[in-house]
Amino acid sequence: MLPCVCWLQLILILLSSVLWTRGENCPATCLCPDPHTVDCSGRGLTDLPDEIPLDVRRLLLSDNWIPRIPSDFLVLYSDLVYLDLRNNSLSFIEPGTLSTSSRLVFLDLGSNNLTEIPTGTFGESRSLIKLRLSNNPYLSMVSEDAFLGLTSLRELEMERNALSTLKVGALSQLPSLRVVRLEGNPWVCNCNFASLFMWLLENSQKLPNGLEGLECSLPMDGRRVSLTQLSKDSFRECQNSLTLTDLLIIIFSGISVSVVAIMTSFFLASTVHCFQRWSKGTKGDEEESEE
Repeated sequence: MLPCVCWLQLILILLSSVLWTRGENCPATCLCPDPHTVDCSGRGLTDLPDEIPLDVRRLLLSDNWIPRIPSDFLVLYSDLVYLDLRNNSLSFIEPGTLSTSSRLVFLDLGSNNLTEIPTGTFGESRSLIKLRLSNNPYLSMVSEDAFLGLTSLRELEMERNALSTLKVGALSQLPSLRVVRLEGNPWVCNCNFASLFMWLLENSQKLPNGLEGLECSLPMDGRRVSLTQLSKDSFRECQNSLTLTDLLIIIFSGISVSVVAIMTSFFLASTVHCFQRWSKGTKGDEEESEE
């Protein structure tokens, strides 16, 4: 009798473990290895799964074909701390989509089709510690304020994208940053790159391989050179060159001065004309009085 009881207990344990893996509220195509983890990796999904438990903390959606995230998707998942969207078909993240995840600590958007990271993409996710944006072959633009408010961010991965330039403000406004990966991008060593180079030079300890792993193209012949071969003197001519912003300011100032000069001239001419007419009128009145 005892052997039968042992076998029955074993079957019950196996059944309970299977039911626990699937989870009572687990999406049909996913696995739930624990009450707060939903694993939908590699399921061929073309859309986000339905019926994700509201108390999910780890959501794994990598290796699918998901093209977009609805802007209100994360509103209900206030406990979410780990979100893996690696290797999908995302081309754009609507600003504010991720700002509702106040507890999000880890976010992986690597190996997608992102083209830009505009201002407001991450809202002010102050709890975010690690952000992966690597291996997006069309990612060529990151706004200067793209990471504004990410005060806890320690690791930022942007290697192997299509970045040729990057505003240094995007990095300098991250007070907790400890590691940044930028290798494998088609950087161009022109004056737009000068400020970023100076920042990298001063913060080389934050680069996993220092300046060794970074290269840029010379604007004259397109030849790739290691940043270790460059110095501050390499960008000395840029100190005397004008940026597009400087040129626009000069042009706008010139136009403003011209408009003011024209208005002043018109005002003076009108004043002189009125004074002359007034003088003639006064002189005529005096002559009539004498007669």
